[in-house]
Amino acid sequence: MERELPKKDIARLRVNGIVEESIADGPGLRYVIFTQGCHHRCKGCHNPGTHCPEGGYLLNTDEIIAQFSENPLLSGITFSGGEPFLQPAPLCEIAEQVRKFGKTVVTYTGYVHERLLDISRHDHDVSRLLELTDILFEGPFIEGLRSLELLYRGSSNQRILALRNGKVMDPGGDKRQPEIISQSSLKPFPPEMPCKNFL
Repeated sequence: MERELPKKDIARLRVNGIVEESIADGPGLRYVIFTQGCHHRCKGCHNPGTHCPEGGYLLNTDEIIAQFSENPLLSGITFSGGEPFLQPAPLCEIAEQVRKFGKTVVTYTGYVHERLLDISRHDHDVSRLLELTDILFEGPFIEGLRSLELLYRGSSNQRILALRNGKVMDPGGDKRQPEIISQSSLKPFPPEMPCKNFL
């Protein structure tokens, strides 16, 4: 059974750490927030220190936004973890500001997209975070499918989905087929180039 984090003030986020500049957590130069708390507890997880929901430390979202805005070279922000969708409200507040700066939002999750859509039907904040996410790296880490050749992912079951308003983009018009971004089309790109050109 899934465990939930206690409700927290929308202006505060429990984090495990922040990397101000990364090229390993999504396309371009990214500001990365590793959220605290994860119930997936995948075997072989790269960030086991993020699992305990009471660990880490609290930060005000306005502090994070201010720090992000100081670096004009950033392509966008990445929410990693931990499980970001356990703290969607403060992440939405951050993502909305990042979008206003004209930057992109990448979110990692141990959930599959279909499960998040189910949760979003009764959780407005989860729905909103999906809407604000440009690229979703989804699915649990599976140790037996681990590969060092994968770009931005740990195991081959994890999908890279291009989202628009929380829904998987489908340029072909067939709503049954989600647009899964291929690894070759998601090569790192310079910060000044918008993410949408690579979707």
